[in-house]
Amino acid sequence: MDLLEYQGKQLFRAHGVPVPDGRPAATVEEAVEAADELGYPVVVKAQVLIGGRGKAGGIKVAGDRSEVEAHAGAILGMDIRGLTVHELYVERASEIAEEYYAAILLDRTAKKPMAMLSRMGGMDVEEIAATDPNAIVRIHVDPLLGFSDFHGRRLAFEAGIAGDVVRPVSVVLAKLYEAFAEEDAVLVEVNPLLVTADREVVALDAKVTVDGNALYRHPDTATFRDVSAEDPQERMAKERGLTFVKLDGDIGILGNGAGLVMSTLDVVAQAGGHPANFLDAGGGSKAEAIVDAVEVILSNRNVRAVLFNIFGGITRCDEVARGLVTAFGQLDVKVPFVVRLDGTNDEEGRRILAEANLPNVTVEKTMDGAAARVVELARSAEAVS
Repeated sequence: MDLLEYQGKQLFRAHGVPVPDGRPAATVEEAVEAADELGYPVVVKAQVLIGGRGKAGGIKVAGDRSEVEAHAGAILGMDIRGLTVHELYVERASEIAEEYYAAILLDRTAKKPMAMLSRMGGMDVEEIAATDPNAIVRIHVDPLLGFSDFHGRRLAFEAGIAGDVVRPVSVVLAKLYEAFAEEDAVLVEVNPLLVTADREVVALDAKVTVDGNALYRHPDTATFRDVSAEDPQERMAKERGLTFVKLDGDIGILGNGAGLVMSTLDVVAQAGGHPANFLDAGGGSKAEAIVDAVEVILSNRNVRAVLFNIFGGITRCDEVARGLVTAFGQLDVKVPFVVRLDGTNDEEGRRILAEANLPNVTVEKTMDGAAARVVELARSAEAVS
């Protein structure tokens, strides 16, 4: 789950990361009130889950009330790279001496956290890497040992930052790592990490992504979740307890078990199809879960055909078949389905489907055959439309 800047800074404060004083605001009036409380000059910032706010005009400095009113009015409702601004963050302006870039992220390849630091802050990371690939210093951290003074000093010296701020930058990096570890984050990024005219080091921005699966351990952070910003289909699946990821194809996919679903996606792609989703109904799926899964899949109007690939172990194929029959009775199903049942009670499952004689349902014996058939049906539906 991605956090807005002001939400990330709340986590930073809780872990001792220095940040400028600021207040969130949802209206022009709230923005003016916040600015009066903070004292001028202030910075009015658009709160959206995307970078490039400054270039798009979403970050403005205001020296008095009239400027806050003008900037807040212009930024609220602004479209920034496809996202509409509904919230602002009014922050006390800082005197900038130097700008660095700092981040802690989960390196899934190395299976370790990775700390990063660059003396070239204030611009996109991609621009930093393109300008000078060696400008971003990286170091992996053993999660069992944690972040030490050595890590901070090494990053600071190798990045070539000013000598008088090596120690405070190292301290901030340690606190960022603390926030990363204790909040179950997968990314903590500060761009820029600011050195003020008084040589203080503060986080001028905050980009934080936390592991959504760990939110039960962080009830306060869970309140940051913006349901309206989530994909409606993924939200529907989450509410029904389904493991679901939306993709950009036109073939709905359901399987039981993450490995089987991944294999199904690959087989459909090899057959020339384009999966519309990853949906794992889980082991032991009952008929009700199958009905929920069908409803979620069909909520995507791009879906032209659906493939059920079930290998019965804990999951019984007759339960899946009953669920499909129930779904066809409750929902307005207009796209073809291909069903492959194998394993526990597979013969009973196929018998149930045969007796139900559902319209547009084809039963295949093999995964390859099912994939080829669903791709053919999806193409036919596309040609007709």
